[in-house]
Amino acid sequence: MKRLFSSFPLVALGASALLFALPLAAWELDPERSRVSAMVMQITPDGPIPRQHEVRRLSGSADASGNLELPLRLNQSDVIERLGQLPPWLSGITQRPMATLTTQFPPERLDQLAEGESMVENLTMKVQSGNSMREESLPVRFTKTGSSQIQVTNAERVALDGKALMADPTLRSVMLLLGYEQIGDEVPVSLDAMLVKSGDS
Repeated sequence: MKRLFSSFPLVALGASALLFALPLAAWELDPERSRVSAMVMQITPDGPIPRQHEVRRLSGSADASGNLELPLRLNQSDVIERLGQLPPWLSGITQRPMATLTTQFPPERLDQLAEGESMVENLTMKVQSGNSMREESLPVRFTKTGSSQIQVTNAERVALDGKALMADPTLRSVMLLLGYEQIGDEVPVSLDAMLVKSGDS
């Protein structure tokens, strides 16, 4: 089963959203082990070429009710490394959130997991980008890998809509700078994040 998203904010969405269901304030994302990967199929005269990109160092913590708000910025991605020196019109947006994700998760459910045990939960994600707000329900898998850490991954395939990505003026500009004049219709996204107890990361 797959999910097909129609805009970048719902990424980072697609999967990115997935990991932000943090429970108690005692839990937080470990930036060194939390990222979202996307596979872009570049369409060239010689045929399609797969290119992988990442949004790294995802970080955030939830309040006692499991509420989380997480801004996603361009400088968290590998795009900056690949572009090198940015043009003046683009350099100013790297620190500014391109989208903000909010979600909520019942804290007690994660606290009840035994080591080695997994559970899948459908989470409601709200993603705001500019004046646009989207809401989706997505399945996320939580696996307790140690006494103080929980791995968070996609529970099913997630993909972005390539045509919608290229239709966004800012994203299209970034794609063109990367040399992508045309990309595939789907951009599969995968999540690999780690929740840790505060002070244990």
